[in-house]
Amino acid sequence: MKAWQFTDTNEPLTQADLPDPVAGPGQVVVRMRAAGICHSDVGLLTDEGWLSMLAKRPIVIGHENAGEIAEVGEGVTGFAVGDRVGICPTTAAGAPGYSFDGGFAEKMVVDAQTLVPMPDGLSFAQGAAATDAGMTSHAAVITNGGVRAGDTVGIIGFGGLGQIGARVAVLAGATVYVAEVNEQVWDLARDFGVTRVEKSITDFSDVSFDVIVDFAGFGTTTADAVDVIRRDGTVVLVGMGRLESTINTKSLILNQCNLRGSNGGTKEDIAGIYSYMATGQLDPKLTEISFDEIPAGIERLHHGKVEGRLVAIFDKE
Repeated sequence: MKAWQFTDTNEPLTQADLPDPVAGPGQVVVRMRAAGICHSDVGLLTDEGWLSMLAKRPIVIGHENAGEIAEVGEGVTGFAVGDRVGICPTTAAGAPGYSFDGGFAEKMVVDAQTLVPMPDGLSFAQGAAATDAGMTSHAAVITNGGVRAGDTVGIIGFGGLGQIGARVAVLAGATVYVAEVNEQVWDLARDFGVTRVEKSITDFSDVSFDVIVDFAGFGTTTADAVDVIRRDGTVVLVGMGRLESTINTKSLILNQCNLRGSNGGTKEDIAGIYSYMATGQLDPKLTEISFDEIPAGIERLHHGKVEGRLVAIFDKE
């Protein structure tokens, strides 16, 4: 089978011809149909700090995956050949592309505990995007942010994660405001049901926020959220645009701000995103490329030339 392997930082991915994987006990082989490309893939290729997270080298990367079950191993129940599934990257089995060979290959063997059934009507591109971008957004807004009907919610950043997070908050019944410096996506934000868009969360001086989710994480964005959140409100930090922030402790204390980080999510978060997608009311912007274009796609993402979430399609449905 064809696969894209990572060998070392600042080295290009190498296309290899590898043996087809075989399902062991408790495992399935998934025929890959779509694989999302993430900023962490850019990080792995450009920053040696990621190397300690890899179980081996060379390794097939790709942690945001969807496909069809091609083989079922001994002891696996509840799944059958032909089932359409997404693969959760946060179970005890480990993350594809880090703990074991991932989804930038024609087939992948995974533990059955990682599988999330895809509802009918979802494209494989949607199924793949939901396993990381969708899962992370749902966890930040619903699981960790606790957003519910009637809440007033601020979303900082309207990129691949922020657009999903904003739409999830709208579908949950919240009134949603978006802070996004790129005015080219403001109309899309309004199309997603957002009430108002400004460049900074501080521009909403007339709004009292119950929850603010920072998908940008550029230090000042988080500090601004702590400054403007209502008393006893919640600020959820997801983005890692900068790895540090200087928080005004006066704002933190006087606002009794609940400041928390949100890292990934669970199978339940993926299932939640699938449920929203299945209704047709959540249809995030996706940019599709082919399997052979994966290295070029990572480079495009690195230079900020991708709209929405980038997904490689292995063959047409």
